[in-house]
Amino acid sequence: MKSSPFFKSYLMGGFECADHINRHGQRVNLLKETEHDLRVHGDYRLLTSLDIYTVREGICWSEVEKTEGEYDFSGVLNRIRAARETGVQQIWDLIHFGYPDGLFPTHPHFADRFEKLCRTFVRFYRKHSSEILYVVPINEISFLSWLSGDDRGTVPFAVNSGWDLKYHLCQAALQGIRAMKEEDPNCKIVLVEPLVKVHGPDSDEISIRNEYQFEAMDIIAGRRCPELGGDESYLEILGFNYYWNCQWKADAESLCWPDHANERIPLHQLLLNAYQRYKKPMFLSETGHFEDSRAEWLDEVAAECIIAANEGVDFHGICIYPVTDRPDWDNLSVYSRCGIFDLDEEKNRVPDPEYILSIYKHSEFIEEMEELNI
Repeated sequence: MKSSPFFKSYLMGGFECADHINRHGQRVNLLKETEHDLRVHGDYRLLTSLDIYTVREGICWSEVEKTEGEYDFSGVLNRIRAARETGVQQIWDLIHFGYPDGLFPTHPHFADRFEKLCRTFVRFYRKHSSEILYVVPINEISFLSWLSGDDRGTVPFAVNSGWDLKYHLCQAALQGIRAMKEEDPNCKIVLVEPLVKVHGPDSDEISIRNEYQFEAMDIIAGRRCPELGGDESYLEILGFNYYWNCQWKADAESLCWPDHANERIPLHQLLLNAYQRYKKPMFLSETGHFEDSRAEWLDEVAAECIIAANEGVDFHGICIYPVTDRPDWDNLSVYSRCGIFDLDEEKNRVPDPEYILSIYKHSEFIEEMEELNI
């Protein structure tokens, strides 16, 4: 695998940074729940010991703008300084499911508030970092619009409103992208969406449902809803999030994994389909599994990504998500055992040995491929 012109390492680490209001009306902040905000220097050193030098982070909009128009980026600055000291590259999410109190995508001031946040953040970043800014305006618009517009999972806790939420999120994303490009033309826009496959007999309904995952990128590219001012140039780097439950039959439960019945479409084919649609640089922006299956999942995913690259996908890496275990959004007392590092009662980082070995194995393989210029 040739070195990426974008990312410092092929394997990356993602920190859970959701800060939304959950189904119980409670504000969550998983940076604080996992104590990544306090332990960032140590977390980065753990990753660099695994030859992981690129991470996904989130600013937590609800934390930095508690009063409208007043911004406190002190926590973000602490992480920027930690990255500088450890040689880590950061990709910043501006919305990772959460907004300030009283704000939601269909609010009349939402897009303007987000645009102002984007301008302010870019100016702040340029003041404190000489590194290229990699920024995800809104993480997983397609998932967030379903969660908040159809599944009552977060504000505005709506049903039958997924398209409306998606349209307004895309409107805000586009205003934010234009603002960031005005402030810093060299910043890199990273769009992150789920990668899914709905299985079923060939029908218009199944085809339409499989198109939902691409609607946000299509809008931002100007291929849909041209009145919002989308443009192909905004599709600079595309990230796709893929987990075991990203393939399912119509309205049934997710297909089993491991896939002993051979019901699933191989990941490399899903990546190839997305690449043929957009022809843009791509990476797997989130992937991971639970408990004793973490290493097996990474082995399979990494092999599939290599196949995709060999078949012509302009592919740039895999982000293992999350770095540390995390609690359930709607029950913060329940942890998932899904990180590279689990957490004990004092939030100390406890490595999963098999997962670590799998990471080492793939890091060494990628390094060998880069040395051979393959």
